[in-house]
Amino acid sequence: MPRAPYFMPLLLLLLLLSLPHTQASFPRDPLPLLISDLQGTSPLSWFRGLEDDAVVAELGLDFQKFLTLNRTLLVAARDHVFSFDLQAQEEGEGLVPNKYLTWRSQDMENCAVRGKLTDECYNYIRVLVPSDSQTLLACGTNSFSPVCRSYGITSLQQEGEELSGQARCPFDATQSNVAVFAEGSLYSATAADFQASDAVVYRSLGPQPPLRSAKYDSKWLREPHFVHALEHGDHVYFFFREVSVEDTRLGRVQFSRVARVCKRDMGGSPRALDRHWTSFLKLRLNCSVPGDAAFYFDVLQALTGPVNLYGRPALFGVFSTQTNSIPGSAVCAFYLDDIERGFEGKFKEQRSSDGAWTPVSEDRVPSPRPGSCAGVGVAALFPSSRDLPDDVLTFIKAHPLLDPTVPPATHQPLLTLTSRALLTQVAVDGTAGPYRNTTVLFLGSNDGTVLKVLPPGGQSGGREPILLEEINAYSPSRCSGKRAAQTARQVIGLELDTEGHRLFVAFSGCIIYLPLSRCARHGACRRTDVDPAGNQESMEHGDCQAGGVSSAGVVVRMRGVSPRLGPHAIVMMCLRLGLAVDTCQLPPGTNGRGERDRLLRPLPRRAEDTEGLAPAVATFANLQIVFFARAWPELSARLEP
Repeated sequence: MPRAPYFMPLLLLLLLLSLPHTQASFPRDPLPLLISDLQGTSPLSWFRGLEDDAVVAELGLDFQKFLTLNRTLLVAARDHVFSFDLQAQEEGEGLVPNKYLTWRSQDMENCAVRGKLTDECYNYIRVLVPSDSQTLLACGTNSFSPVCRSYGITSLQQEGEELSGQARCPFDATQSNVAVFAEGSLYSATAADFQASDAVVYRSLGPQPPLRSAKYDSKWLREPHFVHALEHGDHVYFFFREVSVEDTRLGRVQFSRVARVCKRDMGGSPRALDRHWTSFLKLRLNCSVPGDAAFYFDVLQALTGPVNLYGRPALFGVFSTQTNSIPGSAVCAFYLDDIERGFEGKFKEQRSSDGAWTPVSEDRVPSPRPGSCAGVGVAALFPSSRDLPDDVLTFIKAHPLLDPTVPPATHQPLLTLTSRALLTQVAVDGTAGPYRNTTVLFLGSNDGTVLKVLPPGGQSGGREPILLEEINAYSPSRCSGKRAAQTARQVIGLELDTEGHRLFVAFSGCIIYLPLSRCARHGACRRTDVDPAGNQESMEHGDCQAGGVSSAGVVVRMRGVSPRLGPHAIVMMCLRLGLAVDTCQLPPGTNGRGERDRLLRPLPRRAEDTEGLAPAVATFANLQIVFFARAWPELSARLEP
């Protein structure tokens, strides 16, 4: 398939600029209320592997997976799985594993003989899933010969014998994979061969027969990158991106998909789909900015499990634009019931090799509806999928793609970014705030920053997102290894500990944790009254407090802030007005109202600032708060003690 011309990004830009309605409605990047840097953070909040491991000194941690079980955080890495007692972390012990297992490859020499680099031949633990309440399944690449083992969750001691990891774990640590246990069976998706040419959705290890997706059939899977797996109702869902088969006008275009299979699927008959899925269907996830011509964020990067959004369970995903398009990222949420509804839509097909893909008319669809679960619903008369008519099996093999797309929950992205680094990870707290009913997004990017976002319709009551905080979380001195600098800075994992009020952030070389509310670092200062994580703590002696003013400081309110921040986005800061010098950690010798001139200074106007708002910044200690006023000379008049 020919690649898109090198001038395609320019054509796409011209197309976007030629659509005035779309351009006018395209959201602008929100600016952060706070900018924080963690370079001075305590070393107890960082972990980069065992100190006496020589490989760690050279390569770093080589993080692979997070898994939280009850109050235990498990971290899969190169040659190790680490267990952290989250209760102990709450008691101030820092990021120190209470136990770990070591699992090294015994085939390093043969791996090198096959032409692989030494760095590629370690045992990268790529699967880490609970098989039941007591047992953990771990699978590693094992020098390009994947194997699996069972371990006790609490002891991390091996139980039973090793078994093959083929179709359960990738051969190469750079290949994607997902896995989940459902009703005693392992559902996995990865590359099933050394060359990574056989992408597979596979069921194994349970009471039901092993099943797989059709081999080397691009209608089923075409160079997929698997992102997430989820059990829900009668089905197991797989979320991934792949090279599109239905839209080749711009070359190799990637689309985001959700596929599902029935848990009760027993495979087809000897005549059709024997030992293969009879229920495999997929549809496209639509994350786009609406307009006369929608602007798409097609490439799924990360996805959460179900989180309540406006009273309905939803999945939150991070998407990016095509590699040959204008760089940009978006966060979209999808309601689970919208996804289920999409699987009831029409099938899609290409009638000729050069024809367009069109919906299949209902009179050509056999009965019972292909892809239905045998024994229930419209297929209730067929006790097993092996009993389904041949025409149903033949049809589903040739028509796994459905015509509908799953719309975003709010009919548009919750957040779009086009002038920042690309987003790579997402975690969502759906129980933030004093009443535990506020949704807050935590987003990782490829430049080492973590963004804290209040989505539209939340506590702000506004129609646009609020970027509460931008945190520079990466530290080259603590996190660097033998990786390219750009890759090393990328956030590759986020794990939220809501009970402990912490966010764990993973880079290739290390993991760190961030308190969800970090007010204590900033002296007796309130950051903003729209940050749900920062308005529940005590403000006495340098901490935060919900409402009111500390006896040690004065809270100053600024009016006339940007309307983009929402009606309740009143930025507050603590100014030391004739009080103790250390109230806001200010330098000695600054007192009285003249402090405003010392603390507040104008910033250069940003290109995207089209509302006539002049930005300014207040800086004290490690905290920066960005303000917006229509005229800088009037800023002092808008500050009232």
